[in-house]
Amino acid sequence: MISRVFRLRMWAPVGVLTSLTYCLHQRRVALAEPGGADDQNPVDRSLLELKMVQVVFRHGARSPLKPLPQEDQVEWKPQLLEVPPQTQLDYIVTNLAGGPKPHSPFDSQYRETTLKGGMFAGQLTKVGMEQMFALGERLRKNYVEDIPFLSPNFNPLEVFIRSTNIYRNLESTRCLLAGLFQRQKEGPIVIHTDEASSEVLYPNYQYCWNLRKRTRGRRQAASLQPGISEDLKKVKEGMGIASSDEVDFLVLLDNMAAEQVHNLPSCPTLKRFAWMIEQRAVDTAMYILQWEDREGLQMAVGPFLHILESNLLKAVDPATPPSKTRKLYLYAAHDVTLMPLLITLGIFDHKWPPFAVDLTVELYQHRESKEWFVQLYYRGKEQVPKGCSDRLCPLDQFLNTISVYTLNPEKYHMLCSEAQMMGLGNGE
Repeated sequence: MISRVFRLRMWAPVGVLTSLTYCLHQRRVALAEPGGADDQNPVDRSLLELKMVQVVFRHGARSPLKPLPQEDQVEWKPQLLEVPPQTQLDYIVTNLAGGPKPHSPFDSQYRETTLKGGMFAGQLTKVGMEQMFALGERLRKNYVEDIPFLSPNFNPLEVFIRSTNIYRNLESTRCLLAGLFQRQKEGPIVIHTDEASSEVLYPNYQYCWNLRKRTRGRRQAASLQPGISEDLKKVKEGMGIASSDEVDFLVLLDNMAAEQVHNLPSCPTLKRFAWMIEQRAVDTAMYILQWEDREGLQMAVGPFLHILESNLLKAVDPATPPSKTRKLYLYAAHDVTLMPLLITLGIFDHKWPPFAVDLTVELYQHRESKEWFVQLYYRGKEQVPKGCSDRLCPLDQFLNTISVYTLNPEKYHMLCSEAQMMGLGNGE
């Protein structure tokens, strides 16, 4: 299934990154002012032209994925699902090739868990819809009002949209688009999604055999680590949760964050230990992911980084037909996507990515020197990626940074496969 879907996609040719990076570096050196380093000759930003924007965002606020085993549980009532009128917008969902929407096994699984009050697990709420609409309005201010980059109305020739095939993400994308284009469009809004078996907008533990093997048992082991174990015992005892109940800091944070953002009456223990719960959840996630493990990070987000990289390469290649690139790329992802992405970029702040958070990559070209630059934002704030000396990062430096982790489909499939792990007895 994975190899079949991979064959349907278009990817940058092997070797393009190396040669383009070298050419970009040579051009930048040749055009630099005599005797000056980059930090001594700051770029005149008035001469920069925005060429492309890529936005990776987490869905809006939702109900918890798993309830806590307590007698006095928070009520998740259907009234929380009311759709704000300003977020209404029609859209179509297709697979990556433009065919019928794939089946979503996750939505079926979420509907198997009914929370107290009647809502299902993982449902996008009115609060979440409003958060995504606000994010869309911010993007409109940035790229329609402040800079006349995008058309005021949605234009399918300017915008490409992809989401994981999970209903809360599709609906979050709808709300974002409603805020960005104020419900005005010049063509059908198509959201592309993929089969669960080949999805790369999140770490695909289920279908990447090697990644699953590496992380198997780590979540349980994380709860036994010094510091984490003692703190978990303290919180569970304070909440009256039995030590035998399978509740870790990831479950605690998920419930706590959902309750807080909806102003629901939360357990006093959760409130008292809120900061510690978030930090220990991050510690747990980092232990599972093993952030110093390059191959683990490659399998977690390498294919997604390759997509972002390919978009950049196509945009700077003068041979790319206009129909093969867009001004704006939107990717609806998850917290488990953003965390490894931030780690690979060297900008992780050791805080859990909140609902409706965005990571934005802007591509600029200098009007005179024709140099290319990347500007990175997280949560709306400028960031300095690893390997870059300034917030405005030369494209070749940025590509060098992410090339450590990018994986094209063939390498990803090989690294994920059981055959690769076994080495087929050849010492591979």
